[in-house]
Amino acid sequence: MHGFKLFDRFKSTQVHALSPQDNNSGSRGKLSKSKFTNSGSGAQALLPYGLPTTELLEPPIDSYLKPIDYVESLAEIHRRLNTCSLTDKSILCIEQYSILRGLGDPKLLRRCLCAARQYAFDVHSKAVLSAWLRFERREDEFIGVSSKDCSGYILECPMAALVSGYDPNSIYDRCQCGQDDLEAFGSQMLVGNESSSLEEDGDVSFCIGDELVHCVRFKIASLSGPFKAMLYGSFVESRRDKIDFSKTGISVEGMRAVEVYSRTRRVDLFCPAIVLELLSFANMFCCEELKCVCDAHLASLVCGIEDALILINHALEERANLLVASCLQVFLRELPNSLYNHKVRGVFCIPEARERLAMLGHASFFLYYFLSQVAMEENMALSTTVMLLEGMEEFATEKWQKALALHQLGCVMLERKEYKGAQFYFEAAVDAGHVYSLAGVARTKYKQGQQYSAFRLMNSLIFEYKPVGWMYQERSLYGVGREKIMDLNTATELDPTLSFPYKFRAVMKVEEKQIRAAIQEIDKIIGFKLSPDCLELRAWFVIALEDYESALRDIRALLTLKPNYMMFHGKVSGDHLVELLNHRVQQWSLADCWMQLYERWSSVDDIGSLAVIHQMLVNDPAKSLLWFRQSLLLLRLNCQKAAMRCLRLARNHSSSVHERLIYEGWLLYDTGHREEALSRAEKSISIQRSFEAFFLKAYTLADTNLDPESSSTVIQLLEEALRCPSDGLRKGQALNNLGSIYVDCGKLDQAADCYKTALNIKHTRAHQGLARVYHIKNQQKAAFDEMTKLIEKAHYSASAYEKRSEYCDREQAKDDLNMATLLDPLRTYPYRYRAAVLMDDQKEAEALEELTKAIAFKPELQMLHLRAAFYESMGDKTSALQDCEAALCLDPNHSDTLDLYNRTQDQATRSI
Repeated sequence: MHGFKLFDRFKSTQVHALSPQDNNSGSRGKLSKSKFTNSGSGAQALLPYGLPTTELLEPPIDSYLKPIDYVESLAEIHRRLNTCSLTDKSILCIEQYSILRGLGDPKLLRRCLCAARQYAFDVHSKAVLSAWLRFERREDEFIGVSSKDCSGYILECPMAALVSGYDPNSIYDRCQCGQDDLEAFGSQMLVGNESSSLEEDGDVSFCIGDELVHCVRFKIASLSGPFKAMLYGSFVESRRDKIDFSKTGISVEGMRAVEVYSRTRRVDLFCPAIVLELLSFANMFCCEELKCVCDAHLASLVCGIEDALILINHALEERANLLVASCLQVFLRELPNSLYNHKVRGVFCIPEARERLAMLGHASFFLYYFLSQVAMEENMALSTTVMLLEGMEEFATEKWQKALALHQLGCVMLERKEYKGAQFYFEAAVDAGHVYSLAGVARTKYKQGQQYSAFRLMNSLIFEYKPVGWMYQERSLYGVGREKIMDLNTATELDPTLSFPYKFRAVMKVEEKQIRAAIQEIDKIIGFKLSPDCLELRAWFVIALEDYESALRDIRALLTLKPNYMMFHGKVSGDHLVELLNHRVQQWSLADCWMQLYERWSSVDDIGSLAVIHQMLVNDPAKSLLWFRQSLLLLRLNCQKAAMRCLRLARNHSSSVHERLIYEGWLLYDTGHREEALSRAEKSISIQRSFEAFFLKAYTLADTNLDPESSSTVIQLLEEALRCPSDGLRKGQALNNLGSIYVDCGKLDQAADCYKTALNIKHTRAHQGLARVYHIKNQQKAAFDEMTKLIEKAHYSASAYEKRSEYCDREQAKDDLNMATLLDPLRTYPYRYRAAVLMDDQKEAEALEELTKAIAFKPELQMLHLRAAFYESMGDKTSALQDCEAALCLDPNHSDTLDLYNRTQDQATRSI
């Protein structure tokens, strides 16, 4: 759940106005000086709109499919994927994508889109899905990259998408883009040579005005059945050597092009205008081959938005399928920018244009689903978003598609404050089978003053279904007093990842003048789930305490996640507040910043490190190294979308080719293109030997099951990296990785030396590697002490508690894992360990409950596999199979789960 909202707006991650304010747009984004001079204290001056109040806090309604029972839904999808026909697989993969969106794992979602593209067989679906995959990587943000540029693989290739049919096994092969078309050049030469014999070979002429175009009769007749009947049938033209074509609408140049095509079967000598004439001519005289050649050639010429806008109308009029697909592909590959072009919006939103697309098979649920998601990310309240969602509903053919479109229309109407319309759509989504939309129905009733009706609706939902966290969270909005707090606490107990309960409790403590307690409450969720709204809320609190350095830290970190964030109820830009706070803290030089970054990085203070880098980037926004460092921190904080944006900025700001290749390599690695990442690293090394190039190559090679030879190569690469200039932060990481490889190779002394060297340059995480070495050497006390040092030094210590549990007795391990869960309930190992201990103690029901409570808010592969194994050992084959199927939906190639699934199926079959 991202953010909370107040009454003024829906679905926002910002703290909005608590009371009506002056909406003068001229002052928006900045605080006037009078706000400060009239105030008695510094904190009051920086909080001109006051602190948030509990009365106006609301959680968002999530805009994606949200099953009541994720495990059951995932298992069903897996079963259907295994039994459906090949032609149905692509749309099933999109359904899987829609369900998995709630889990928030970008890699899972990309895998679903890749699978959908793999099994797409028609040109339209291929074009949409290729563009969707490109959008997920946001290549539109690359400087110097056009919409038609190819990644090198068939999967996203714009030209491969225009080839009908499919070969699922070749989808990850390299495409043919960029190769010299020598054959085409030879064919063009042939056309030029053949034209010289035209005069002597022609035996029929076509008159267009005063001009004659000489042609070969049998070659023109071969273009189509109508021409054959005209020139060799019973028509009068068959006996004439001159035929009047003045009224056909074709120009002299066009007819000459027809003549050349009749002999060469090529159109690539002609300008686009002539080829468009040929396309119209082909339709008029049923020349199917000529039409296909013109269609394909024009499709290959579409390079940008302007080309596509000019050609798409011709394509629709002439029913040129490939040309329409090529134009649409350009619009889609230019998203989100193309949605700001009113002509492009017209293609997708005007009913008549939509109908024309549909007649050619180019208006689909795929298309409008993709467009709607982009529009909702840009601005939910725009009329364009509504029209695209209406298109999504119009082309929905299955129940889940209808439910999703209707639910999202409800969310958009709620954002637009059109509550009756929102209620209508949410109710329609419920009728289509989406139970979660009842939360939307309750919210719209509440907005229309029907609080008790909303409460009763959520109350009946809790009693009818197995309760989950969001049900209690929603009901808390409509309760009062102690009941409200009990519902919020139950919501956190059932789903500790919901951020609204933490924020409500924190704001409640502020209202009770317990600001430090409020900070402790909001810290609980910031510790494992970083989001702009939570950071903003904490910034409000620390400003109230006049702790301006902490406020700056949080606001800078917030702006790293969302650069254009508006604070103070959406009234003040984050950048402006940073400027104001800067006057109240000691200023740092560049050397100070590096020292602070080193200190915070060493103490595993990732939020503090983000803030320091943000400050350095304000002073030097073109420093690609800093963008790269920021991306590393964001990945560590599980903020992948923001991390990829920073990596793209690092790539765009690269000052040299070898540096750009490194950042492109990391982008490729993070999107699953391992071989391409290796290639980029090698090219960079060939240009200039650098720490980052060697590190990228080593890291990419190490991401496999290393054999002794590969391990030796990785060791050599890391040693080469360490010989190259770099700072202690990165060298500490390289030493840490090198130690890990040495451990895997059984070279414990070398590993220990690496970890100790890393610790000497303050790479604090090396304590964990050194503890592992001591553990393997059977020095458990030393291992435990090493992890204790890490816990004492690190700001974020959940993983350290989890790891330390491996080096102590059972009771201490239990305490450490409980602490890990308290600090980060998203970590799954503690649940699995506790469940295994309970199972060993023959407490089967408690073991299942330990896993079930975690799976309810995080259906994760390892937990599902373990619970399936428990069910199998207890003889509950049905539940074991369902958990296996849900796990395989997350990873269809997980060998342990596949073995368990096949074994359980065999047992179930034999017992029948």
